Amino acid sequence: MFTTGQWTFAALFFVAFVILTYFAYGKDKALHQKVYKGSYKILIGFLLFVALLFVIKILTKH
Repeated sequence: MFTTGQWTFAALFFVAFVILTYFAYGKDKALHQKVYKGSYKILIGFLLFVALLFVIKILTKH
């Protein structure tokens, strides 16, 4: 399905992308901690809401 060259390119691209992303966001880490303080609470609330929707779907299915 894929040639060896394509797999090599995909692996190198992925590694380079992860490294560059890490350095790009690493520079802004202090700013992110200041501006987005407490944003994990929003994420937890969103995940709980999605879980609640699944529970409601399962309960109303029977």
